[in-house]
Amino acid sequence: MNIAYFLLPKHSVAYLYDDCTFRQGLEKMRHHGYTAIPVISRDGKYVGTVSEGDFLWQLLSKDCETLTAYSMKDMERLQVRDILRGNSYPPVRITVTMEELLHSAMNQNFIPVVDDLGNFTGIVTRKDIIRYFAEQKDAAEPLPLRKIV
Repeated sequence: MNIAYFLLPKHSVAYLYDDCTFRQGLEKMRHHGYTAIPVISRDGKYVGTVSEGDFLWQLLSKDCETLTAYSMKDMERLQVRDILRGNSYPPVRITVTMEELLHSAMNQNFIPVVDDLGNFTGIVTRKDIIRYFAEQKDAAEPLPLRKIV
């Protein structure tokens, strides 16, 4: 099965640019109600995924000893690329198998999809992957035997 069938294209997906401010990132995540959102560069390359936890860890790392709050100026100076912590949402190419997608979906809500040049093309959601495998299972089960009267 080609995963292009399940792909939510880039124009249908909320994402952040890596040079967005901390505040812009939080506002966009809050507006959409997401717990994680893809981050791309201005030239369209997939950079990573930022999560609520990344924002929280950044807030806590400022000054845990005195618990000084971030000011609006602080949130405007800090960029999304500054808070990315590793790549816990590794991207896949469009040629990936459904089984490989299922393996990725065990650890992440969505799977970012990139082209051969690393450009972000969209996402495949965990919900769509689960639906695909559930339909495959249902199709493989034999119909129940009916009593002929």
